[in-house]
Amino acid sequence: MYRRVLGIWLVAWLTWAALAAQASELDYLSFATEDEANTTEIFRKASPAVVYVTNTALRRSLFSLDVREIPRGSGTGFVWDKQGLIVTNFHVIAGAHRLTVTLPDRSDHAATVIGVAPEKDLAVLRIESPPDDLIELPLGDSSELTVGRKVLAIGNPFGLDTTLTTGIVSALGREIRAPGNRKIRGVIQTDAAINPGNSGGPLLNSLGQLIGVNTAIYSPSGASAGIGFAIPVNTVKDVVPQLIAYGKVLRPMIGVELASDSWVRRYRIEGLPLVHVFPGLPAAEAGMVGAWRNGRGDIVLGDIITAIDDKPIRSHDDYFSAIEARKPGDKITIETRLGDTTKRYRVRLIESQ
Repeated sequence: MYRRVLGIWLVAWLTWAALAAQASELDYLSFATEDEANTTEIFRKASPAVVYVTNTALRRSLFSLDVREIPRGSGTGFVWDKQGLIVTNFHVIAGAHRLTVTLPDRSDHAATVIGVAPEKDLAVLRIESPPDDLIELPLGDSSELTVGRKVLAIGNPFGLDTTLTTGIVSALGREIRAPGNRKIRGVIQTDAAINPGNSGGPLLNSLGQLIGVNTAIYSPSGASAGIGFAIPVNTVKDVVPQLIAYGKVLRPMIGVELASDSWVRRYRIEGLPLVHVFPGLPAAEAGMVGAWRNGRGDIVLGDIITAIDDKPIRSHDDYFSAIEARKPGDKITIETRLGDTTKRYRVRLIESQ
């Protein structure tokens, strides 16, 4: 009888212990709202894919003339694939002599630059000897975003690693300036706190999918003022594979050399003059002409691009934005001014050479 009672008691105790252990694993959910549980779960799954990027540069001492490495800056990145590819902002790694990626397990890995797109403020790095347990982030679709949707940002603001902030999509279709002074269009605006050091980190939706790369803030004080910007993931999905394959973004071309924006401003020219038209390429085949020198050595302007597909062209940014919206094989209508004559050319785009 005693053994029977002891057996029943032992089974009951083991059952209680198992239930208690299961309940302890879910304690954080039992005391959380549905939204809190969602936030906690996303952070738990996504944070192992977020890395710390350190940029060091060389500097010569003014007194000893010795060259030494100094910290240039730091930022955030995230794992793109399990082969050790890391995505971050171009401005995080610009000017680096040496790059180090710190994984969530605190291990440091030397990194090399695979490709950069300054005009999109994106860069791809590869770490040496990547561990086998790297975790990738699932990719979302930024075209499905609407104002008011919940977003989460993970990064390393002010060097404080793996920091989570939350907010909403504040606006869509914003424009910001990339390091090369090109405009990045279609940018996501969010009120999730983004500070220096967050650059290059992921912006996630409530499904834990990557929807943007945090890249800039608007702040008179230099800290978060509730206005942050992220490059949309659809841009990232277009750019990153090109950086991996070619080291740069391949854009369609027509075969011309353009005058610089500073030269255009200096001489107050309305439009974008062609400095040179390369023989055998689409612009030359369409009959476009570049600048030349007359018998006195003076520069005579040829075609000056004023519009592409009826959109005004005033700068390199206008020109490249119009070209990048199309693909090789497409035909565009280019309006120019040649002397006192307005001309229209139908030009076929080809792949970069």
